[in-house]
Amino acid sequence: MPTRTVAVASSVGLHARPAALLASAVNDSGLDVTVALDGGEPVDAGSILEVMTLGAGHGDVVTLAAEGADADSVLDSLVALLSRDLDAE
Repeated sequence: MPTRTVAVASSVGLHARPAALLASAVNDSGLDVTVALDGGEPVDAGSILEVMTLGAGHGDVVTLAAEGADADSVLDSLVALLSRDLDAE
């Protein structure tokens, strides 16, 4: 199963707007994607509420994992998304 790690760039972490943007991108991909805070249990990255329960703040490292066709490219696009300050856009 391909994985990627990325530091959360959003100034407020993975809260309301950034969590919604991540969940939307995951759901648009059609793949099952999980996200986990460094060393924590993975949650469904397509669920805004589950992403928010991680409590990932600015600069925290999260690990994304996906399985299926195009998993590598989907993960790369999600890393690019989380690498931006989604609150500033």
